[in-house]
Amino acid sequence: MPDSRSHRGAHPKDAADFSPDRLPTLRRSVAELSWLLTRGYPQNRSVTLVGDRHSLRERQRKATGRVAASRHACEQRGARRIEPEQVAGSRVDVDGYNVLLTVEAALGGGVLLPARDQTLRDLAAMSRHYKKVEETLEALRLLGDFLHRHGAAAVHWYLDRPISNSGRLRAMMIGLAERQGWPWQVELVANPDPLLKASEHTVVTADSAILDAGARWLNLARHVVEDGVENPWWVDLLSELPEHAPRAR
Repeated sequence: MPDSRSHRGAHPKDAADFSPDRLPTLRRSVAELSWLLTRGYPQNRSVTLVGDRHSLRERQRKATGRVAASRHACEQRGARRIEPEQVAGSRVDVDGYNVLLTVEAALGGGVLLPARDQTLRDLAAMSRHYKKVEETLEALRLLGDFLHRHGAAAVHWYLDRPISNSGRLRAMMIGLAERQGWPWQVELVANPDPLLKASEHTVVTADSAILDAGARWLNLARHVVEDGVENPWWVDLLSELPEHAPRAR
């Protein structure tokens, strides 16, 4: 079936799944999942365990998994996170779809998830196909303006070649950068992950595996949304409660 979406917005079930009355359960789920991850339990099994315990729906489970993180992961990622002013005069390597989809979702009214590791994640779905939406160009402008204002000397974008329409997106990005005078290079690659994990430059992503590879990183999507998106839909699943062991009901 053709993809007819014009926005990277909310799923029809999100209003119910993330309604105020569901947030206390979701926050407890994040705390419990983070407790398990801190103690070395595997991610997928832990998400299933916590999701079953609290009868979470599919997108609630996805959100819980994207917000939760172990204490060690938060500490290590936090130690390598840099501030925007630190990119001045340097090169930035960007996990293209990972970052772009989050800002598109913010502009389109989709769910945004501030995570325990300070990243900003979303629930936008994309497998092997990318569809330009009404917010795509504005999202690229916001990202480009932010990096330009903070003096990035070069911005190297990586897009997944196997994803359809990557070539069209690349052409749009190059055209925008040329009009704005931004120092962008946009490369289509089989898989950006190993390149970003091995990068000696500042990396932009919210991908946990890339962040844990050890590179310094810029929390670009979160900075851009906080700086330039009016009234985004923040869903705060970070409880005031400390991590705790699951308790019997």
